[in-house]
Amino acid sequence: MSLLPPFSLPGRFWRGNLHTHSNLSDGALPLEGVINAYKKVGYDFLQMSEHFVSHFKFPIADTRAFRGNDFTTLIGVELHAPETSAGELWHIVAAGLPLDFPPPGPNETGPQLAARARAAGAFIAIAHPAWSRYTIEDGRAIESAHAVEIYNHGCEVENDLGDGWYLHDQLLNEGRRLTAIATDDAHFTNPDYFGGWVNVKAESLAPDALLAALKAGAFYASQGPEIHSVELRGKELTVHCSPVDFITVVCGNSRTCGRHGKSITSATFDLTKLEKGWLLKKPSDWFRVTAIDHAGKKAWTNAYWWDELQG
Repeated sequence: MSLLPPFSLPGRFWRGNLHTHSNLSDGALPLEGVINAYKKVGYDFLQMSEHFVSHFKFPIADTRAFRGNDFTTLIGVELHAPETSAGELWHIVAAGLPLDFPPPGPNETGPQLAARARAAGAFIAIAHPAWSRYTIEDGRAIESAHAVEIYNHGCEVENDLGDGWYLHDQLLNEGRRLTAIATDDAHFTNPDYFGGWVNVKAESLAPDALLAALKAGAFYASQGPEIHSVELRGKELTVHCSPVDFITVVCGNSRTCGRHGKSITSATFDLTKLEKGWLLKKPSDWFRVTAIDHAGKKAWTNAYWWDELQG
């Protein structure tokens, strides 16, 4: 049986949030207050992602002074430029930017800005697709994206628009090998904090190590449950996790495998079931795992691609 990444990788998991705002842009708390709030509840790292627009004088929060042995920060922003299919500004999370990253040019589009940020070393994620009403054409346009924000806690608690799986999975079915992040998008104006995060597997808490792990997809996303391991033998998949009431495997078509129970901590699935069905025309090229606890909180792996597993 083969232990799959990120669980097979060296290091340990570090809990972090990549999308947060202070009063440097439109958040309610000062920078130090936001960082201390995340440190107090046990986060290992945080990125402030202030709105990178002229209204706030293009802020990039310099959080290096808050780094230490047991907590660190990434430098980044939430990028904005014209124009989505809904006629609004793009919202793009960029983690790992240099502090002197230049503001967008007068004619720079969202896809161009995202590509420039990636070239500057950033991890790029398409933010809150449901809230932004992104179409599949919008998703296709951000060719430089590493990830889709598949859960945004702020959008969920404010207006029930926190989901991004619809866009993520469609893009995967078109061959885009994107990963999936959960975030808060916290402004501290309502209970929009501590609701979604990434658990990043890295050998140290150094910002460069975390950034490299994010780019490599060495993480899983969560609202609470922990995934301890995912193992594959042929087409048999075994998942170990913290106590949950449902574990499911989904893929790029309507086929699924699932196990229900009370406080179950493991399940084994025959993934050939994902390839069967009288309406099924083509097996999926990928699958992913979701674990759901008694309160409805979820944890999600990134997608696993069969050609990579069998190559």
